[in-house]
Amino acid sequence: MSNFMKVSAENAPRVELHDKLGLTGAEISINTISAGQNVPFIHSHKQNEEIYYVIDGSGKAVIDNEEIDLVAGDWIRISPVAERQFFASENNSISYVCIQVKENSLEEFTSNDAIIK
Repeated sequence: MSNFMKVSAENAPRVELHDKLGLTGAEISINTISAGQNVPFIHSHKQNEEIYYVIDGSGKAVIDNEEIDLVAGDWIRISPVAERQFFASENNSISYVCIQVKENSLEEFTSNDAIIK
């Protein structure tokens, strides 16, 4: 059994990588919303925070009724209980990566988690 997995993401409005990569500690999705469109629901989470990275385009997130403008290069972290919905701008689509992980589960990271040989 290999200690890594590589996949190529298809060109689709939403690609979830959890099953494709066999992820055990996170969900990662790649999302595109067409110009003038939006995610058709408001949602929150029970225990997972979400980290978003805007790859391309522009739009906004409405988080707990507050509008946050988003453009390529922006990062945003949203706590589990916050209610959120995403929108593309009227004239541009927006593409983003969403990383979903259990809040407060990170114990070590970077070099503290490394085994240097």
